[in-house]
Amino acid sequence: MLPARPSKVITRHRDGRIHAYTVDSGAFGTLEPAAVFQSQAGDEVVESAVRPDLERVVYTTLNSVVCLTRAGDPVWASAFEPHSDVRHGHRPGCALSLDGRTVWVYRPDAMAGRGGADQWVVYDADSGAVLARWESGTVGHGAEHHVHPVDGSVYLDIGEGQDGSVILRGMLGAAGEPEFVTYSWSDRVLIDLAPDGQQFMTVDHGQGDVAFHRHPSGDVLLTLPVEAFGYDPEETFVEWGGGYLSPDTAVVTLGGESQDEEWFRYHLVDVRTGMLSGEITVEVAGPYELKLLGEGSWLTNGPDGRPVRSSPAALPSRSPRREG
Repeated sequence: MLPARPSKVITRHRDGRIHAYTVDSGAFGTLEPAAVFQSQAGDEVVESAVRPDLERVVYTTLNSVVCLTRAGDPVWASAFEPHSDVRHGHRPGCALSLDGRTVWVYRPDAMAGRGGADQWVVYDADSGAVLARWESGTVGHGAEHHVHPVDGSVYLDIGEGQDGSVILRGMLGAAGEPEFVTYSWSDRVLIDLAPDGQQFMTVDHGQGDVAFHRHPSGDVLLTLPVEAFGYDPEETFVEWGGGYLSPDTAVVTLGGESQDEEWFRYHLVDVRTGMLSGEITVEVAGPYELKLLGEGSWLTNGPDGRPVRSSPAALPSRSPRREG
């Protein structure tokens, strides 16, 4: 049985506004925003996170992190110093902790030209006070935060372009003391955390295999190369997408080219046994549009940019088919 968790809130950015959607109800189909936040004048929002009670939003721009109320009133802001005039190649990211008390911000300072290494900074969500700051030693373009659903630790996957991907894990102890860990790989991309918190999924940066690791040690529980899915590794690769459909079932995305056309397919894997269990068919424009929610459903993008929630019960499944 999964532990009780706050409502999952996802955001979309349109026309200077941050649209927040809750996805833990029984609603399927096109979702309506539960709240809409207006960013401050002149701010170009890079990434955002909204509290489960929908009363506050935190977002990053290229040069700051900002916290606003639902009414648009400023709560706090923190500028990334020194100011960067670099417009491309760096995307600061943010996430709220599981309990909503802290904000985790990734600063790609090296690519922004700030003269130092990248930073991972933890703020008090109410006051904006800096609780912890860590130089990651990376030169990343952007990063993805993944909040652990049980112990509240935060994973960060930093993409360094052709140089690979670095996976970090951070947490604050009961007394507020920070702990940061860098995993030993520089060639694996973190895809998702299992909804029961027991493991996580990575894909080889060279896209040759998918692996499942024990949390928090990172010990490998299962590795599946392209060949395990019945494809030719010279013609097929594992996409940096997919994730957990449920605690026991992962979606692994395989892609390639056939007759000068790009293709991709979503394969189901039983992570307890390593057995393949068919495919799901999802109507999406690209392999990375599918966003799995971990409880049997997923999101895709509607024509107007709003998320659409679906599940396997509403869609046909098929047996694995190979490109020949």
